[in-house]
Amino acid sequence: MTKSNVVTCEQNPTQVTAEHDKIPLSRKFIYGLGALVNNLLGAAIGGMVIVLNLGLAMNPALVGLISALPRLTDALTDPLMGYISDNTKTKWGRRRPYIFWGAIAAGIIYALIWQLPREQSEMFYFWFFLIGSLFFYLAYTVFATPYIALGYELTPDYHERTRLMAVQNFMGQMAYLLAPWFLWFMQNDNFFDDMIQGAGWLAIIIGAFTIFVGILPAIFLKEPNLAILDKPAITDTETLSPGLKGFFQGFAEALKNKPFLSLCGATFLVFNGFMMVSSFQFYVIIYYVFAGDTDLGSEYAGWAGTLSAFSTFCVIFITAKLSTLYGKRHAFFIAIGLSIVGYGLKWFCYSPENPWLILLPVPFISFGLGGLFTLMGSMIADVCDFDELKTFARREGMFGSIYWWVVKLGMAVALAAGGFILNGTGFDVALGGEQSESTITLMRLADVGIPIICSFIAIGLIVIYPITEGTAREVRDQLETRRGKV
Repeated sequence: MTKSNVVTCEQNPTQVTAEHDKIPLSRKFIYGLGALVNNLLGAAIGGMVIVLNLGLAMNPALVGLISALPRLTDALTDPLMGYISDNTKTKWGRRRPYIFWGAIAAGIIYALIWQLPREQSEMFYFWFFLIGSLFFYLAYTVFATPYIALGYELTPDYHERTRLMAVQNFMGQMAYLLAPWFLWFMQNDNFFDDMIQGAGWLAIIIGAFTIFVGILPAIFLKEPNLAILDKPAITDTETLSPGLKGFFQGFAEALKNKPFLSLCGATFLVFNGFMMVSSFQFYVIIYYVFAGDTDLGSEYAGWAGTLSAFSTFCVIFITAKLSTLYGKRHAFFIAIGLSIVGYGLKWFCYSPENPWLILLPVPFISFGLGGLFTLMGSMIADVCDFDELKTFARREGMFGSIYWWVVKLGMAVALAAGGFILNGTGFDVALGGEQSESTITLMRLADVGIPIICSFIAIGLIVIYPITEGTAREVRDQLETRRGKV
């Protein structure tokens, strides 16, 4: 490497990625297709469940149970699948067989559970969909957990990992452009007799897409050469007891990894802060900016949501560039700092006199989640190297499964807490646009203050995160020396 290829950043050298560490754009695209499938399944199962209430007149409480109960199993099945994937050895690799068969199983089961029989009792539909959902989520886990782990090991390069996660995040975001149209499609009288029929056909389309696109990462992506990595250890079973004891030992080792805990804590706070007020802000827009005019408030909120989606696409690649220039930690500080500016602007831009100003904070706020999920996957890949150096084990599946379980936990906590916070402001839907001044003020303070406080604490957690570009390269050099790789 020549001197011209080195600049100083984070008090460590920033190096040009070696050709053998680069992932061709075509393979990044294929890996990104897996994220599109992953997010599409998550968005579909959440967005289509409304059919059980609107189409079958099922009690909303039962619909809520159907949505919540299968996800509780993720707390066990996600880490267990991560452990199984980490400790699998086949001629096709550790991850690819599960990705291949998991995509096929998830697609078939998803299509089947929405072929709802007619004229059955409410409890029949409850048990039919609940049992079907349990099988679906199990198949979904078999696909998603190894898929996420595969991304952590596609390249050992510090910066190329971020570029890969940028493409993955970009492709995954496309699912959220499609999902809002699902209800329109299902209840379209020009296509279907009723919503139930529409849901059945939409599930078949999503299931087929899952099968034919979800298997592509398993077919076209290559896993690391285990013969090289397997010096002295590649799996937990070589350093830990096999079976259930080994699972719990590996789980405990992951939870003792302080850099990993910093990433989980920062993600929980940033994501939780955003999600807690994501629905909350609609109340501020409707009842403060538009004095209770639901139609007009919803229209403006819709424009803000569309701008947010497009802003996130731009933010992903801006964050990846910032990471290359300044390192992942500093890129995180910049991205979350800009999102804090956006949240603060809401106090001034949510104005009854100038309602279009509600669009101004949106691009800044987009740096929060757009930057978070671009950087975190790349940083977890660095943590996996850090962990191997200490424990002689590779645990991409375990780390990935625990991390995304934290994300799911954050969403559940945020959605539950958001309702309690709204009640705490004194909001009364019966009052319409006549909410008290103190209620409006408390709603605005919560809308602005909660994500700002969460974001500042998250920045504090990343301040103590120890892995910089320099340390990551030192860890890689030591691992390759220990493995006997030239």
